[in-house]
Amino acid sequence: MFEPPSRYATVETYNVPDHRGRLVQVVAVPPAPATPSAGIHRTRQGERLDHLAARYLGDATLWWRIAERNDVMLTAALAEAREIDIPVRRG
Repeated sequence: MFEPPSRYATVETYNVPDHRGRLVQVVAVPPAPATPSAGIHRTRQGERLDHLAARYLGDATLWWRIAERNDVMLTAALAEAREIDIPVRRG
C-alpha cells in the first residue's frame, strides 16, 4: 500500500467496521520520528499551517510536519494554539 521508504510501510493494518457495517482496512498511526525543534512560532490571527510551512520549511505542502511535531492529527487542533513548535528544515 505504501512505498518502501515510507514510515507507514511497516506499520500494522487492521479492519474496522464503518458506519454501514462494512470492514475497512486502516493503518495504525506510527510513532512520529524524532525531529529537532527549530523554535516556537507565536501565532497571529489568520495564519494557517501551510503558510507556516512555506515560511519555515520552504514548502507549503509540508504542513503535516508541523502538525506531526505538535502531536496533532487534525490541523484544527492547532487553530487556537498561541504557540506552535516548528520542526527543523531538512536539506
